[in-house]
Amino acid sequence: MPSDEEMSETIAALVARAARGGSLATVEGEEVRGGDLGAAVERFAGVLRSLGLGPGDRVGIVLPNGPEMALSLLASMVVGSAAPLNPKYREEEFRFYLEDLRPAAVIVGADAGPGEVVAAAVPAGVPLVRVAGQGFAAELTTGDGQAGGGQRSGSAPSGGDEALVLHTSGTTSRPKIVPLRQRNLYSSAHNIAASLRLTEADRSLAVMPLFHIHGIMAGLLAPLSAGGGAVVTPGFDAFGFHRWLAESAATYYTAVPTMHQMVLARAPKDRPHALRLIRSSSARLPAAVREGLEERFAVPVIEAYGMTEASHQIACSPLPPGPHKPGSVGVATGVDVAILDREGRQLPAGERGEISIKGPTVITAYENTPSANEQAFTGGWFRTGDEGVLDEDGYLFITGRLKEQINKGGEKISPLEVDEVLLRHPKVAEAVTFAIPHDKLGEEVGAAVVRAPGEELSDAELRRFLSERLAAFKVPRTIVFVDEVPKGATGKLQRIGLWERLQADGR
Repeated sequence: MPSDEEMSETIAALVARAARGGSLATVEGEEVRGGDLGAAVERFAGVLRSLGLGPGDRVGIVLPNGPEMALSLLASMVVGSAAPLNPKYREEEFRFYLEDLRPAAVIVGADAGPGEVVAAAVPAGVPLVRVAGQGFAAELTTGDGQAGGGQRSGSAPSGGDEALVLHTSGTTSRPKIVPLRQRNLYSSAHNIAASLRLTEADRSLAVMPLFHIHGIMAGLLAPLSAGGGAVVTPGFDAFGFHRWLAESAATYYTAVPTMHQMVLARAPKDRPHALRLIRSSSARLPAAVREGLEERFAVPVIEAYGMTEASHQIACSPLPPGPHKPGSVGVATGVDVAILDREGRQLPAGERGEISIKGPTVITAYENTPSANEQAFTGGWFRTGDEGVLDEDGYLFITGRLKEQINKGGEKISPLEVDEVLLRHPKVAEAVTFAIPHDKLGEEVGAAVVRAPGEELSDAELRRFLSERLAAFKVPRTIVFVDEVPKGATGKLQRIGLWERLQADGR
C-alpha cells in the first residue's frame, strides 16, 4: 500500500492542487477553472479506468495541441502513463513507436479515419479511444461509441509509478525509451514553478508541442502546480502569436530559440501585453535574440537548460535581482550538476567537460537499452552528452553538444559559437552551423543561412563579416543559403546529418 507521501508526489496530487483555483483556457476564450477543471480531467480519466487501465498501463495519445490534448494528457497520467506521439508521424513511424511502447490504448481524434495512426494501431490490436466533441466539453468514447463500459480499475498511481514515456530524438541511433515516474514530473513541475516564481496569478501561453517534455512541463504542469493556469494553443503560429498574447493576458511563454526569432521578427511596436517574463529552453538562445526580446517586451528573458531524461529543467537563469551572466543557462534547479572528465572524475570550477546530473527528476535508466545505460550512468551521475563548464558561483555554461562538435584536423569547434556570430549579421534571419565530411581534415565547417526578408547577402560578404570576429579555422568553408533551415518537430535546429540532407535536396 503506497504511503501518503508516495501518493502526494503524483500528477493526481498536482491536478488536485490546480482544481483549487487553477485554470485551462483556449485562445478563443473558452476556460475551465477550479473544480470544473478537476471534473473535466476526471471525466476523461473515468473512461480510461472503465477500460480496466491503471498504474503501469501506457496510453498513447495522437492529437494536435489544444484542450482535448491537454485533458487527455493529464487524465492518462492520473490513471497510468501517458505516451504522447507527434500526430504528424507517418504510418511506418507509428508502427515503430506502437511496437516499441506497447500501449494499452491510443487516444485519437473523432475524425481519425483509416489514416496513419489507425492503420498502424488496428492491425497491432491496440484499442482506440476517440475524442467526441470539442474543447473542454469533449468526452472520450470507447470502441462501441459509449463513454465507459469495461471493468473499472481500482488502484491509483503512486510516486514511484511511471507517469510519462517519451523517446529521445534518435538523431544518431535508434530512439531510446525514457520512462519518467510520477515523482520525477511532480518534482520538476515544482522546480520550474519555483525558479520562475509562479503563483496563482500566472498563466502560460502554451505554444510548445504537448508531445514534447518542454511543452508538457514548462507550458502545462508547472503553472498548474502553482495553482495558476495555462492557455493551450493549437501550437506555435508566428502570425497569430501576438494576438493570442494580447488577448490571453498570459504572464509568460516558453519556447525554443527559433520560435523566439519569429516572435521578434513579427513583434508589433506598441501592442499591449501582460508578460512578466519570457523563458527560452531546448537550445542556446543567441544573445542578439535575447537582447531584442528584452528591448521589445521590457521583461527579463530567462534561459533554461533541460532534457527529457531530467524531466526537462536542469538549470535556469535567476530572475532579477539575481545576477545574469551572458552566455550562461543559470544555476541548478532541484538537481546536482557536475562536470566530469572522460574517466568520470569530477572537475573543478572553470574546467570544461561533460555536464552530468543526478537528483529527483532524473531517470534511473533507459528502458531495455543496457548498452546506453552503461554509457550514460557513471557513479550515480547521468552523463548528458553536453559539454560545459561551471564557474565559481555555480553558473553553468554550455559549450556544445559532444556529438555535434566539429573536429577540423584536431581543432575542436563548437557550432554554437559560429551560430552566435552569424546571427549578429543584420541581414541574417536564421543560421545553423554543421559539420561537412572532409577527406584530409576529417570535418570542415558548413553553415545554412536564411537571409532576412528583402535583403541581398552573398557568401563572400558574410565570410568577411565572420573573418573579422572568428579565428580563420572557424569560418565556414561552405555557406548555403536556404529558404528555411531544417527543424525538428519541436522547432529545434537539426545539425547532425544536415549536410547530407542539403545534398539530397540538390544544394
